Amino acid sequence: MKFMRLISFTLGVFGAPLYGQIPAQPVKVQQSEMLQLVAADARLEILAEGFRWSEGPVVEPGTGDVLFSDVPANKVYRWNESAGLTVYLAPSGYTGLYPADNPQQGANGLIFNQQQQLVLAQHGDRRLAVLTAIEQGQPQYQTLVSHYQGKLLNSPNDVVQHSSGAYYFTDPPYGLAGGDKAGQKQQMTNAVYRLATDGSLSQLATNLNRPNGLAFSPDEKWLYVANSEHTAAQWWRYPVARDGKLGEPELFFDASRYTETSRGLPDGLKVLPSGHLLATGPGGVWIFTAAGTHLGTIETGVAPANVALSPDNRYLYITATNYLLRIALLTL
Repeated sequence: MKFMRLISFTLGVFGAPLYGQIPAQPVKVQQSEMLQLVAADARLEILAEGFRWSEGPVVEPGTGDVLFSDVPANKVYRWNESAGLTVYLAPSGYTGLYPADNPQQGANGLIFNQQQQLVLAQHGDRRLAVLTAIEQGQPQYQTLVSHYQGKLLNSPNDVVQHSSGAYYFTDPPYGLAGGDKAGQKQQMTNAVYRLATDGSLSQLATNLNRPNGLAFSPDEKWLYVANSEHTAAQWWRYPVARDGKLGEPELFFDASRYTETSRGLPDGLKVLPSGHLLATGPGGVWIFTAAGTHLGTIETGVAPANVALSPDNRYLYITATNYLLRIALLTL
């Protein structure tokens, strides 16, 4: 049966590390243009709950099912409109590789590539991988990339695919015990990378200490990257050159002053065909114009992690702490 509730309740006091109240009226408007994207009285639906840290949602082509990660649990779940919640992949991102200084976390970001294969940013196995099969309930993965200049990646976090077929991904140290101080950290820089179709890997951007979610503008002229750092809670954008390299970074928006009063940091993001950004950040999902004007926020009450759009852009799916949420959008 379908698991969905329209609900608001308290999980903990505001001083708790992550948990809080799911707002009954989550849409907070800063600019009137916000109301072209989401109705003022739109409400959050709780589709599923009980996770340790939900992340990386993606809508499966064809079925419309939502796949998403529970990173610490090393699982990917499937949510279906009629059947509800099931475990899809276990393990999702740690299969036993590199156990030292490794919290054995699962996959984080998920996408379907141009061949409709599921691609996973695997924290624990420190690689980008593609799901090739599920045999007797056990997922089989093929490594796309795991090393740069002969050294292991830190813990790939989020990934997108360019129309050229190249993958762009971020590599912060969240999958390593001790983070930057972990003994097994081999990449001294937390960077943005490009995996070309010929298999070559390039390090493109190193100016962010905690590069996290990323997305292309509709015309692919810009790559947006979130920086998940309390003292530099920011979104940046980089011009994308014809050869796939990135130009000089531009600060898109700085939300650092909000981190002391709201849960969450810049994390996952998606871009609508109109160019509007839907980006998780302090307090919820921030909505921006392509020029960087903050139109408003869909408040989640708990720390938000990532977002996914339905194929028709009518719904926004949100992974937030222990929830999978959904809210209706207005299509432009």
